[in-house]
Amino acid sequence: MTVELHAWPTPNGYKISIMLEELGLPYRVVAVDIGAGDQFKPEFLKLSPNNRMPALVDPDGPDGKPVTLFESGAIMIYLAEKTGRLLPADAHGRYAAIQWLMWQMGGLGPMLGQNHHFRIYAPEKIGYAIDRYTNEAKRLYGVLDRRLAEAEYLAGEYSIADIASFPWTRSHERQGIDLADYPNVRRWFDAINARPAVQKGLELLKDYVRPGPIDDKAREMMFGQTQYQRR
Repeated sequence: MTVELHAWPTPNGYKISIMLEELGLPYRVVAVDIGAGDQFKPEFLKLSPNNRMPALVDPDGPDGKPVTLFESGAIMIYLAEKTGRLLPADAHGRYAAIQWLMWQMGGLGPMLGQNHHFRIYAPEKIGYAIDRYTNEAKRLYGVLDRRLAEAEYLAGEYSIADIASFPWTRSHERQGIDLADYPNVRRWFDAINARPAVQKGLELLKDYVRPGPIDDKAREMMFGQTQYQRR
């Protein structure tokens, strides 16, 4: 049966589209235009009460009953367990993948998100914030580089941990990062980027990608007071 992916072309959205392509699962994309405020609509909040995408609806969930999930990491674990793929079967490999997935969810994604905000989207340039999050990005890339000096992929074999982390590294230049300084990350990045399923997953809502700066409405929806309204 076809699953529904409610998403937008951002790193967190790409995580799930790439994984679905790797798994070969049939899916339908429902656009959640975060610049237009779709994430605040009541019908989306029923799926994702934290008003963040992506969300997944699987009509053939556990015990054959429909399941709805939000949070990209939870979605990835669910899909891996549903299919028995992209999560190592042995306990050591499984927990290696989960710990690196949690590293991405709790560190790499949030910190690079703040890096993007203060370097690119903030209405004023705050030197302290730019330095803080650029330095944190460099630290995290260093962590990634050291791990990838030990193993081909984060959990040893290609897994949800790599799929989760890769989309966030695609904007390394805008993060103030030169991958020449992180040769193991460069090797890993190129290997993942060359995968056909990854390239297909990166086509997620490609016609919706807005070139250039965001407009005032999108800035308000994504970073302004609208997101703090009680619902």
